[in-house]
Amino acid sequence: MKETPVNKIMESTLEKMREMVDVSTIIGEPMVTGNTTLIPVSKVSYGFTSGGTDLPSKQNKELFGGAGGGGISITPVAFIVIQDSKVRLMQINNYTSSADRAIAMIPELVDKLTELTEAKKSESKPEEKAE
Repeated sequence: MKETPVNKIMESTLEKMREMVDVSTIIGEPMVTGNTTLIPVSKVSYGFTSGGTDLPSKQNKELFGGAGGGGISITPVAFIVIQDSKVRLMQINNYTSSADRAIAMIPELVDKLTELTEAKKSESKPEEKAE
């Protein structure tokens, strides 16, 4: 690919954006409080643009006009909560529909069902007689 001023602008813009966003931006550093560990989760959106043009000239010089720019949005969306050997995802954002709310409740529902089945198993086991 021919090296042009537009390529240089795009490469520079992308490199600066790479420096700003890395994996620790999306999955944050764990925070430990007592027996609970919180891991922040964020949504990262970004966009960039660049453009340029060669301008005609009566001289033998090449004239170029161009620009580049970009933007990044980092939004916290949830926390991964690890407590008493259980892992949960606690969402921060408001639910936009009933389906979102139902999907978010699935892990909690599975935990409750597991607790109920374990409780029923322990009740249905015959108690050992002491000899």
